This record gives sequence, C-alpha cells and structure tokens, in this order.
Amino acid sequence: MAVMTPQLNLPTVRQTFFQNSLMSALLDGIYDGEMSIGEILGHGNFGIGTFDGLDGEMIILDGVCWQVRGDGSACKASMSQRSPYTVVTNFVPHIAIDAPPNLTRSEISPIIDSKVPSQNFMYALRITGDFEWVKTRTVVKQQKPYQKMINATEEDASVDFEDVTGTIAGFRTPVYEKGISVPGCHVHFLADGGTGGGHVLDFKLRSGTIEICPGTDLQLRLPLTAEFSDADLAPDDLDDQIHATEVKS
Repeated sequence: MAVMTPQLNLPTVRQTFFQNSLMSALLDGIYDGEMSIGEILGHGNFGIGTFDGLDGEMIILDGVCWQVRGDGSACKASMSQRSPYTVVTNFVPHIAIDAPPNLTRSEISPIIDSKVPSQNFMYALRITGDFEWVKTRTVVKQQKPYQKMINATEEDASVDFEDVTGTIAGFRTPVYEKGISVPGCHVHFLADGGTGGGHVLDFKLRSGTIEICPGTDLQLRLPLTAEFSDADLAPDDLDDQIHATEVKS
C-alpha cells in the first residue's frame, strides 16, 4: 500500500533577498559601508540593517528608510547615508494571519512555524497592529578604532514603548545561514508616524496581522575593503556573540 506524502504549500514564485555584507563581519567591527541608502533601495522596499559606525538601527517600510537612534527616536534617512549591513526585499505577503490576541514574541514563533512550508527557506516578516508594549534597544554610534560589536553593544539601554500602534519588520533565517545573517528572527520596530522604534527584544501584541513573504534566492554583496579581507568571520564563539548582541538575554 502506497504511503501518501502530505503536499506542502511550497513557494511557486522565486523571491530574492538582497544582503549587503555579513553579520559575522559586523560582529568583527566592520562598521563602514560601501553602499548608500539610495543604492540599497534599488534592491528592495522592505528591510532592516544599520548605518555607518553602528549609528542606530535601520528599518525600511514601503520604500522609506528610517534611522532609529539610541534614545529610541526615529527620522527618515538620507539617500547618501551608507550602511555596513542591510537585508532587503520587495515585500509580497504570500501568507497573512490574523494574530490571536495578546501574543508575546515567543508565542508568535510557533504560529509562524505552523504556517510556513519549510524551515529551509528564508522569510520576510511584517507584524502590524496594536501593541501593549514593545521592548527595544538601539546601538549607539561608534568611533574609530572600532571595537567588536559584542563590546560596542554591551552598555546599550533598552527603550520601552507602551500602548503603541506600529510595525515590526524583519527576517526569519534558517540556521544554516549563521554568520551570513542572524539565525532565527531578527526584527526591528517602528511606531506609526515614525515617532520611534528600535531592535526588538520582546513585545506583547494586543491585536494585529502577521504577514509572511517567502524568500528563495539570496543575493549577497561582499565589501571590497582591507578591513573585510582581514576580518575574523568564523570565530569560535560565533553563537555567543550573536546571542549577546541580538537577543540580549
């Protein structure tokens, strides 16, 4: 008797994610970028990253690039600013979910897992709605000579938003991309109207929508600099550095 294999709702259209440099390069202190925001927006209307010198968090929504400072304030970035690390795509929500009420970050992850066809693809995530609270932190601009990111972010203070509507945007990346990107969910927050935001540590979503855009292709652009050529891109403590700088728990 033949065994029937469940049919997965696999992606049917190729979707490119464009990435500028590597997460492991950022961890090693490669904070000067070769790409301008204008060039990056030519590769996508949605994404996250940072700016030269770790000068705040980047979030790109609907083709507009926002810069979030260490105090949680936000402003539109100029086209001439540069980035040492960015991931972007042209966001097409192939999967949309009405979020159950009062979800925290850890509770949303299993819901996303149950809706995506495989853990082996990349996914762009957009969560919009009414948040009871969002806990964020934002990197503070560094001065040369640059220290490694684990040291640069050691004293970052958290900025909390309460009773706020806004958007969480970012990417869910397979474990095999460790060092290229941040494995798991890497997301940033922007309050409606661009009034503030940051790198998301945790949140509680009262009500909202979760949208998912599967990615099938990765276009990776590496820096052509002496600093990148000399960087240690495979440190023994890579897992610890990613956890310390991105999870902060």
